[in-house]
Amino acid sequence: MANIIVGVTGGIAAYKAAELVSLLGKQGHDVRCIMTEAAQQFITPLTLQTLSGNPVYTNMFQLQQNPEWKVEHIGLAHWADCVLIVPATADFLGKVANGLADDLLSTCVMATEAPVYFAPAMNDKMYQNPFVQRNIQILRESGYGFVDPVEGNLACGTSGKGKMASVEQIADVVNTLRPQDLAGMRFVITAGPTRESIDPVRFLTNHSSGKMGYALARQAAYRGADVVLISGPTHLAVPFGVTMIPVTSAQQMFEAVQAHFQDADVIIKSAAVADYRPKTVAAQKIKKTDGDMVLELERNADILAWLGEHKTTQLLVGFAAETNDVAENALGKLARKHLDFIAANDVSAAHSGFGKDTNQVTLYGADGSTVALPILSKDETANRILDKILEKRKEQII
Repeated sequence: MANIIVGVTGGIAAYKAAELVSLLGKQGHDVRCIMTEAAQQFITPLTLQTLSGNPVYTNMFQLQQNPEWKVEHIGLAHWADCVLIVPATADFLGKVANGLADDLLSTCVMATEAPVYFAPAMNDKMYQNPFVQRNIQILRESGYGFVDPVEGNLACGTSGKGKMASVEQIADVVNTLRPQDLAGMRFVITAGPTRESIDPVRFLTNHSSGKMGYALARQAAYRGADVVLISGPTHLAVPFGVTMIPVTSAQQMFEAVQAHFQDADVIIKSAAVADYRPKTVAAQKIKKTDGDMVLELERNADILAWLGEHKTTQLLVGFAAETNDVAENALGKLARKHLDFIAANDVSAAHSGFGKDTNQVTLYGADGSTVALPILSKDETANRILDKILEKRKEQII
């Protein structure tokens, strides 16, 4: 696990630093916190010390807390594997962008060679201010990372882009410190369900949560891949470093896949796409009557089959979510749709159904290989699938 410095500056979002420190600790990281003087007006050092289990650093001139370090801020800078500034105020962004180092946190940022990520949080008009944007651009061009703010209600009573990203998204950046064995590879991954409108208030869909597809996108990005995630409606946060393309219907997903597949090295089709859609969509809400209702359906495009017919050098991976005859159905789909691999699972099982945090899949390869994975978390399952993809990709290059 990594050595993480969480630098807290003086904004109302400072209270979220406590949640971040707690989350990083649960993930097994060693966390040390540095607080500016202004930050201590919003949250106490005792809170962060309790959650991190380490002393909190607040003053460049306080007595040495670690006897191994001759100079505190230099020792901290060398100790860190990653520095997260949460929240990053306009003041602190401007300070670092212009090379100013007048407190413990800014001197530590200047001295470290570890990756530094800023999570800005401020009023939307402040965020849009040209001087703030100039400072952000300077920092980006200098190699600093950002976890960009999102749209939302702000503490000042307004609404706009300035709300700090979720602590889960901020914690995600630590995972980019992992070996970058997928660097240089371009992935297109589909995830989630699709919705087919019946009328303005009703639609046809399925039980897919998108968790498996998002896990694949997240882990591929962690390992250095350039990832485009084409997702139907879900409640999941966009993984850090992933390019997100939200869609609703099967046709929209098909068009997005067509637009991006040519540039991909690997395509993973994990979305649960509706096979059929209503032949006509009512312009107004359909009112209930005494009789039965007959809904006429027509076929959606088979995205996976289209990819199998049009792929050139791309490695194509599909999913088979089955409730019976899993191996037989998966192998038939593998052959019919010209896939390189298919990941098959029994969605009627308690540990691998839709919405579960675990999965149990068997990977079938066009080369005749079979790899049965045990019950794993979806992130662990994703990494096993990515390992197999990397192995196959190396064979293609050789």
